[in-house]
Amino acid sequence: MTGRPTLTQRRRDATRLEIARTAAALFADRGAEATTAEEIALAAGISLRTFYRYFSVKEDAVAPLLAAGGRRWVDLFAQSPADLPVREALERSAVASLTPADDAAVEAMQWTRSLLRDPRLAGTWQRVHADSEERLRAVLAERCPDGTDVLEIRLAAAAATAAIRVALEEWALSDAPVTGPASPQDLGARCMRELTAGLRLWARAS
Repeated sequence: MTGRPTLTQRRRDATRLEIARTAAALFADRGAEATTAEEIALAAGISLRTFYRYFSVKEDAVAPLLAAGGRRWVDLFAQSPADLPVREALERSAVASLTPADDAAVEAMQWTRSLLRDPRLAGTWQRVHADSEERLRAVLAERCPDGTDVLEIRLAAAAATAAIRVALEEWALSDAPVTGPASPQDLGARCMRELTAGLRLWARAS
């Protein structure tokens, strides 16, 4: 489907995100293992049947929240000026996506910290980043000149996505603040520079 999502799709996405916020709050408070799908559904004001229409297992209920930052990052990169070097565009968009814009975003980052510390959610976290890598690869392919080596594009997408993942995981294991030194945006910029420094795609694009 191309163009703007339909009203029905936007409503479904809003519902998924609301369930994700509810699940994240419960998981952050008591852990994924101690939280049931029934409790998530009740807190979200939906039936258990509706919950399972959106998510097959309770752990995946937080996937939309975990994926939101990655989607924003890729979207910001896609919207960056065409003459901006790829490496710089990726770093700028990563920093912007990891910088909370308001109190709700700060709360979501704190939830993310709790979720990344929960071993029961490791599989969901890995799937979220695999999806993000696929989206970034498609956007990179559109931005690169015709004839660019597909392997280089794939490596670039994998390295850039890994940079964000490692930055968030390191921050989540620490007690660093949401902004400032050792914050997600600080670590994200550092990891992006370190992991993409040797890629030929970056050197050629810059």
